[in-house]
Amino acid sequence: MPQLNPAIMWSCGPLNGTGGAEDQPLCQHLHLVLSVFSLLYLVAGVPVGLGYNALLVLVNLHDQSSMTMPDVYFVNMAVAGLVLSALAPVHLLGPTASGWALWGFGSEAHVTLLVLFNVSSLVTMYSTALLSLDCYIERALPRTYMSSVYNTRHVCGFVWGGALLTSFSSLLFYVCSHVAARIVECSKMRDAQAADAIMVFIGYVVPALAVLYALALISRIRKADTPLDQDAGRPDPSVHRLLVATVCTQFGLWTPHYLTLLGHTLLALRGKPVDRHHLGILLFAKDVARFLAFSSSSVVPLLYRYINRNFPSKLRRLTKKMHCGRQSCSPDRAGVQQVMA
Repeated sequence: MPQLNPAIMWSCGPLNGTGGAEDQPLCQHLHLVLSVFSLLYLVAGVPVGLGYNALLVLVNLHDQSSMTMPDVYFVNMAVAGLVLSALAPVHLLGPTASGWALWGFGSEAHVTLLVLFNVSSLVTMYSTALLSLDCYIERALPRTYMSSVYNTRHVCGFVWGGALLTSFSSLLFYVCSHVAARIVECSKMRDAQAADAIMVFIGYVVPALAVLYALALISRIRKADTPLDQDAGRPDPSVHRLLVATVCTQFGLWTPHYLTLLGHTLLALRGKPVDRHHLGILLFAKDVARFLAFSSSSVVPLLYRYINRNFPSKLRRLTKKMHCGRQSCSPDRAGVQQVMA
């Protein structure tokens, strides 16, 4: 099976000795561009991701009475985004960035970071998928409580629990890789492509199908002219714009990551050694996909900030309360009207 050696990532070493000397300048330019974008993300993207995700969580938790079903899912994605933003410097400045690695880690630390990354990716994708399904339910049945805030909070708890259980496969493959010599049952579980295949199917294929199904149902409802269109309980139109923008952003930035996992799995199933040229292309694609996946933690909270029209008023109430401190503040009429609505 092809082994993705971290020591040669972010370098053009795999292209040496393959007769592709004319590709060396292009390879070096591509890696230079990727390194520049990664450094820019570390300098600007990571602080933006940490700041806006934390602000999204604080604003909504401070004013829980005005939270809606989409707000709960975005808080869930913001928590996962905080984890991704915290992991980004560890990955981008770690041993995988061989050209400018600032530190190294052992296999135990590597699998721990891998599990945290997988858990965050699963929470992100399933929160997006469930947001799409609940938006359809809320639009089709606006007078029911199937997509209530109370139910959504419990669903988000199950999402985190399911993500932890699914990521347990990474730990299982890691343990088996060390005890395979003593336990016969682990002899077939030493290959990482099995864990990659599980992540592709559970972490991408399933939520992608759910999102496509939900968007198809929502578009069918939007085209139909029914009395529900004039219903006062109909979701805010900005919620639909935010939903479409979030789905496109999440799947657009996470699809390359899962495609590289799928490519790694397919190459391993061939049972033939992979030449260094194709291995270098796969490694570069993996670096680009990882960069795009991490950048999602900064883009999504910005979408929420500028598309959700209720967020500015919530932020003003939080800022006003922080300025007032322990002193009593005058009631916010806009906030009271929103809560009553």
